[in-house]
Amino acid sequence: MAVMLVTGASRGIGAAIAVEAARKGWDVAVHYGRSGTAAEQVAADVLKLGRKAVTIKADLQDPLAIESLFQELDRGLGPIDALINNAATDCVGEFANLPLSEIERVLRVNIVSLVRCCQEGILRMGLKYGGRGGVIVNISSISARTGGLPGDVIYTLTKGAVDALTLSLSNEVAGDGVRVCAVRPGMIATELLEAHLGKDALMERARRIYPMRRPGRPDEVAKLAVWLASSDASFISGRGYDVAGGA
Repeated sequence: MAVMLVTGASRGIGAAIAVEAARKGWDVAVHYGRSGTAAEQVAADVLKLGRKAVTIKADLQDPLAIESLFQELDRGLGPIDALINNAATDCVGEFANLPLSEIERVLRVNIVSLVRCCQEGILRMGLKYGGRGGVIVNISSISARTGGLPGDVIYTLTKGAVDALTLSLSNEVAGDGVRVCAVRPGMIATELLEAHLGKDALMERARRIYPMRRPGRPDEVAKLAVWLASSDASFISGRGYDVAGGA
C-alpha cells in the first residue's frame, strides 16, 4: 500500500493530484483549510477509484496544526510514502503598498508551512528515522523563472524559495531514501486564477504568452506530480519541471 498526502487538495491542482494518485493506486490524505464539503467530494472520488481516503483539516499558518495533520495521517492511513506540497496563497497588489500582515501570511503558508511539512515528512520517510524512503513533490510556479504576473511579487518570491529548497533539500536527503522534486505550473485554468484574472482575460493572456495558445488544465499538472512520486521516476531528484505550454 502506498500513502500520499496532498496539501490544499480540496480544489484545483490539489484535487486533481489526489484523484490522479488514486487512479495510480495510491491511498490519499486530502488536506484542506476551509472547504470541508469540497474536500469530502475529492475523498469520495478517491474512494470510487477503489482507494482509501481521509480528509484532514489544518490551518497551515499554525505549526501545531501541521504536527496534528501528520499525526492524524498516521492514524488514518499509516506511514506516508509521498508528500505533495500544493497548498499556497497569495496577496495581490502594488508591492510598495502591501500590508505587512498580508506579506507575513503568504510567507507563513507558502514557505514556513511547506518547510514544516517537509520536516514532518522526512521524519517519517527517512531511512535513518525508521522510514522506508519516499518522495516530496513541491508545487512551485513558472513565476519563479519568469517573474510572475503584475501584482504578484510576494507570491513569486515564495515560489523562488520553493525551487531553492527543492534543490538544497534534495542534496541533503537523497542518501536517506527521500527524493525531492518540484513541478512549476504556468497559467492553469483553476477557479482561483479565473477569479483573479477573469476567465476571458485568462484565455487571452494564455493565447499571447504560450506557444500552445491556451492555459493548462489541473490534470496536466497532476499527471506529472504523481509520476514524479512514482517508482518510474526513481532516479530523479533535485529538479523542477515546467508545465507551461512551451513558455
